[in-house]
Amino acid sequence: MYAHVLAVHSWLRWLALVAAVGTAFAAMRGQVGGNNSIADRWGMFAVTALDLQMLLGLILYLALSPNMRPILENFGGAMKDPALRFWAVEHIATMMGALVLAHAGRVLARKAKTTEAKRTRLLACFGLATILIVLGMPWPGRPGGRPLFRGL
Repeated sequence: MYAHVLAVHSWLRWLALVAAVGTAFAAMRGQVGGNNSIADRWGMFAVTALDLQMLLGLILYLALSPNMRPILENFGGAMKDPALRFWAVEHIATMMGALVLAHAGRVLARKAKTTEAKRTRLLACFGLATILIVLGMPWPGRPGGRPLFRGL
């Protein structure tokens, strides 16, 4: 079960990243008309992908991952190891931040009075969310790094 959930979590990250970039790009290009604009649809897809990612990540973090048990048993010791610290704190914190920004961006954009305000809010929130996603991903070569495409 662990391997399957981890594989889905690993592959779904690319959809979440592309959707966050798509939202920011659509906002940057000014495709933010009404509540059914291109940016709004990209935003909904991004929020959905990030929600599913968070659910799978929390299942891995709290229940399935054999790597988390020793980290949680000796949290102080884990903070001294960059790879363990990445999984214990950095990954989950940056991804939760990205999720909060994406949700806030959608809500703020929907409540915007003008198209320009909607554009600015989407661009700011999803731009920052994209940066956090990139920073929190376990890129190969960094402490805690994983393969770009699991299973290939």
